[in-house]
Amino acid sequence: MTADTLASDLPAPVLFFDQPRAPNPRRVNIVLAEKGVTIERRTVDLMKGEHKAPDYLAKVGTPRVPAIELSDGTVLTETVAITRYLDALYPEPNLTGTSPLETVKIEMWQRRVEFGLFAAVAACFRHTNRHLAVLEDQVPAWGEINRGRIRGHLNDLEARLDGRSWLVADRLTIADITAFVAVEFMRIVKEPRPGDVEGDLPRLTAWYRRMSARPSARAGMD
Repeated sequence: MTADTLASDLPAPVLFFDQPRAPNPRRVNIVLAEKGVTIERRTVDLMKGEHKAPDYLAKVGTPRVPAIELSDGTVLTETVAITRYLDALYPEPNLTGTSPLETVKIEMWQRRVEFGLFAAVAACFRHTNRHLAVLEDQVPAWGEINRGRIRGHLNDLEARLDGRSWLVADRLTIADITAFVAVEFMRIVKEPRPGDVEGDLPRLTAWYRRMSARPSARAGMD
């Protein structure tokens, strides 16, 4: 699928401002891969400060990635907002909800995961990895506090997956994508991921293996 095969007359995405391997752009890369959508990519080197360059800020409006530029010049930022727009353009597979109740349930769990496990792993990484000092006013103690929170968030997801294959609906949603990228990033902060310890977190381990087996799982890793 390409940007000229839209499900509506909304402006098409024409340029994706990406940073390979970074967690938020990776979520959008997985969304695009799930939908089979290919658009032009431009890498924004965060370590070189390209996200703070005047031309980038003038176009995007914020020193962040990911961002997607549309054919009418509109630039969208924020991973979930981008995902909602892509769902409107390319309805299948749906990732954000097909009914009002399902939509709010997915939003609820997406936020729980993002402000829980995803945020804890990100804070641990940003505040304890010396290479990130160029991007962050580091407070190592805060990073370690968040490291200590990771297990509790994993336990919450393990409980949620009792009798379920996916976190919210009967299919993959943005909540699963956010959780998957967070779990993947645990390797960077040297925390054991589901499956690393035999017999631990069995439901979350099975979910993680299902996620890892999807063709989209490696999107955004180049």
